[in-house]
Amino acid sequence: MLLRVVHQTLYRYHGAVDLAQHMTCLSPRDMPGQTVRSHRLTVSPEPATRRGRTDAFGNPRAFFALQAPHEQLAVLADSLIETRPTAPPPGPPGWHDTPWEEVREHFRYRVQAPYDAAGEFLFPSPMAPRDDAFASFARRCFTPALSLIAAARNLSGHIHRTLRYQAASTEVHTPPLQALRQGSGVCQDFAHILIASLRSLGLPARYVSGYLLTRPPPGQARLIGADASHAWASVYLPRVGTDADGPSGAWFDLDPTNDRSGWDSPGEDYVTLAIGRDYTDVSPMRGVIQGSAQHRLEVAVTVAPPSDLDEAAWYPHGAPLPPHENA
Repeated sequence: MLLRVVHQTLYRYHGAVDLAQHMTCLSPRDMPGQTVRSHRLTVSPEPATRRGRTDAFGNPRAFFALQAPHEQLAVLADSLIETRPTAPPPGPPGWHDTPWEEVREHFRYRVQAPYDAAGEFLFPSPMAPRDDAFASFARRCFTPALSLIAAARNLSGHIHRTLRYQAASTEVHTPPLQALRQGSGVCQDFAHILIASLRSLGLPARYVSGYLLTRPPPGQARLIGADASHAWASVYLPRVGTDADGPSGAWFDLDPTNDRSGWDSPGEDYVTLAIGRDYTDVSPMRGVIQGSAQHRLEVAVTVAPPSDLDEAAWYPHGAPLPPHENA
């Protein structure tokens, strides 16, 4: 499936900003089931300094600095992504059915145990702490000897059924324990609750940011800029005791908002942007400014087949959406 993702961020400042430095996480990853055909990041005003790098989690990032006064900042990320269905990774017979308790024991601390990089996702993080409340919430889904994948899917489905998706019911930094107690939230909250629950049971889990193709109702035109970023989670299944050179394994993705799952991606209509411990590792844009203390933020996202977006499509912030050179 070929998808074009257009993500525009606009800051309108209440007064001039004299100096600014920003870091973006808006370039999708190349990974199993997903190939980045092209990506461009347009910044206005034009930065004085600009460079790219890859962070500790393998996410492409862009840094730029503005050294002239400006009253607004527009950042447009335009990506063309080819996605493919993913299959279960190869392994010994029965590997995919490893009981969750065996995975937990694999990651329990032992002197001189082989290093497994996924163990870094066991620890609490700012937006996905370990807590007895999360363990209690998850335990009903983790019956004895159940496979890790089946148990994790049970938990994701449990979140989908028992928590209510409600736009604007939380904020970007709402603690997941608060969302769990109030019984409502958005995709970010559901992902954090899933991650915190898995970690509280001693299982490594990570946060995934990205996009999901949304289709307009029959007979209605696609609304340019009406989509939003999405978030889900991954749980790690190690190949316990099968690799002579050390532990390795695979990540299984779970989207509790839509109750979907799959190896490396919940589906071909998903685009993975970045991975991290939680949202704070992969926020789309962050920075520091000198000058205006207040601003208004506008974000517009479109995910669509390239043929659905042409020169006649107008983006919400007053500029025409240009055709993609590789579309």
